[in-house]
Amino acid sequence: MLPDSSPFSPDQRKALDSLLPGFDALQRGWLSGYLAAGSAAPALAAPVSAGKLTVLYGTESGNSEELADRAIKAAKKKGFKAVMKNMSDISPADLAKVDNLLVIVSTWGEGEAPETAVSFHKEFMEADLKLDGVKFSVCALGDTSYEQFCEIGKQFDTRLERLGAKRVADRVDCDVDYEDGYSEWFACAMKALAPAAPAVSIVAPAAFVVASDFGKKNPFPSEVSDNVLLNGEGSVKETIHVELSLAGSGLAYEPGDSLAVLPTNCPQMVKDVINAAKLTGTEEVEVKAVGKKLLADALRENFDITALSKAVLKKLFTVTSSANLEALLADDAKAQLKDYIDGREIVDALIDFAPDGIPADALAGIFRKLPIRLYSIASSPLAHPDEVHLTVAAVRYDTHGRQRKGVCSTYLTDVAKTGENIPVFVQPNKNFRLPADDNTPIIMVGPGTGVAPFRSFVEHRAATEAGGKSWLFFGDQHYTYDFLYQLEWQDFLKDGHLTKLDLAFSRDQPEKVYVQDKMLEQGEELYKWLEEGAHFYVCGDASRMAADVHEALISVIENYGAKSREEAEAYAENLKKTKRYQRDVY
Repeated sequence: MLPDSSPFSPDQRKALDSLLPGFDALQRGWLSGYLAAGSAAPALAAPVSAGKLTVLYGTESGNSEELADRAIKAAKKKGFKAVMKNMSDISPADLAKVDNLLVIVSTWGEGEAPETAVSFHKEFMEADLKLDGVKFSVCALGDTSYEQFCEIGKQFDTRLERLGAKRVADRVDCDVDYEDGYSEWFACAMKALAPAAPAVSIVAPAAFVVASDFGKKNPFPSEVSDNVLLNGEGSVKETIHVELSLAGSGLAYEPGDSLAVLPTNCPQMVKDVINAAKLTGTEEVEVKAVGKKLLADALRENFDITALSKAVLKKLFTVTSSANLEALLADDAKAQLKDYIDGREIVDALIDFAPDGIPADALAGIFRKLPIRLYSIASSPLAHPDEVHLTVAAVRYDTHGRQRKGVCSTYLTDVAKTGENIPVFVQPNKNFRLPADDNTPIIMVGPGTGVAPFRSFVEHRAATEAGGKSWLFFGDQHYTYDFLYQLEWQDFLKDGHLTKLDLAFSRDQPEKVYVQDKMLEQGEELYKWLEEGAHFYVCGDASRMAADVHEALISVIENYGAKSREEAEAYAENLKKTKRYQRDVY
């Protein structure tokens, strides 16, 4: 009960005493923050203009876009008239009009530009521009487990300088744990671009935690409500359907978004690494931003203990001084290094190059932070309120005499059983969205687990009673074992929420048949749908499927649109620029 000394009348105290016990902790926190924000009038100092700033970003999973948004907000507080531009929405020639430029761009796959930045990157690298008046700095995002680490950021940095732009702060190359690198880069860039511009002073309302605060820094402990094997008995695949509760989280998503999962490492892999290092696991090690932890706990919860890369081997060499490892890292041994890394993990390198073991602190020093994993969401929030569904293929294989496991896929398969809590947050994907007009036709190509977002799409359109036609191309190995969500697709067809369904089961006949083959078979009608304004979506494997589907699309446009190869490619490129050709590939 409220004390008599509280600044309320007896009637007010009575009313509050009757209400407050009915509020849970989340509601109390929200109300506290709401009242604080409403009563604290922000005191703003008059901003001093620091000039114009363009933050240009190229993103695949949304990280570059998130950082660009943060940069814009921070720059405005420093007095900049700041704008944020996606590389898909700007032309290289526009950069000549820019005074101050910050570039935040990720590298995807084997040194490739992000999906939405492919065209801009190509044009920019070939453009004949004079950027003498532009001041710039580049923040490159990447993944050290790939050979071409931050390659696209490096290319932008070099090209801007060659075109005459002035670098005011050194490029920073960030690994998957990019927070510190980004913060240092942005501080240096701001100091260089506006050394005399005072920050805008803001008296902020009292801090409080609300449900929407769940995110990357504070993932939501989501309870697993279901975990079901989708493949039939006899399949060589292990694909699971996972249902997770979002009740009480405040997390919201749209069809096309991804769910980020923070896994833990397999206990057996933790044990193998400890044994290879000749340690016990009870040693204490320092974990960045966490503090001291037992080695076994840190290996399970904090470190990436599997992904072998050149960066990891370089760190290991500083500890072991292994002559064999030194030879492998030599400039003239790139082919041998690539061959060694292929199919191996960090435990193999410990066994090969540190046979006598290494100290616990040295072991901890070779690892990077355990990265999140992103999965395309397989449900509509309208069809499944307070839930989110995933479609996950468990990765298990043998190489070099050792059994291997995908870290997160087998975490979801083996650990995330019904009733367990797993840490998650939503990762928006604004570049993979249903058309704004529900009457627009959609064509979806999603073999295997690539079908996940299209389950979300069709569920969503069914829930909204959308009038637009929909066409799904799905493929896998066997009709009998691997037809994921078969009954659901058949029901959607029956109800008219799915207009067409073309199937390609590669192992059910002597000659393999894939989704791109079905596209070619249906080329005339596919092109007709495109001419009617259909949006074309692709989700799944990037290494082969996505390229084969793209080639099939070009052939369909060329053959049924009576176009040359160049004209067909231009047609497809225009589909991309107008957001009618979208891909979510991995």
